[in-house]
Amino acid sequence: MDRAYEDRIICNCNKVRYSDIERALREGNNLREIEENFRRVQEITKASTGCGGCHDKVLEVISEILNP
Repeated sequence: MDRAYEDRIICNCNKVRYSDIERALREGNNLREIEENFRRVQEITKASTGCGGCHDKVLEVISEILNP
């Protein structure tokens, strides 16, 4: 994957990058449900815990990573 793509900011409030979300998902142990994945990403990265404006972007990234 392109380094610039991995370094793009997904959550402006907490400066969370695509690669941070990917790392958070990889740390999970057999997480299968999207809600669990989303909560895990929030817990680890703090993405989508500020204004919430990146909520849909975070879900898109999770889906992209888990379903290549």
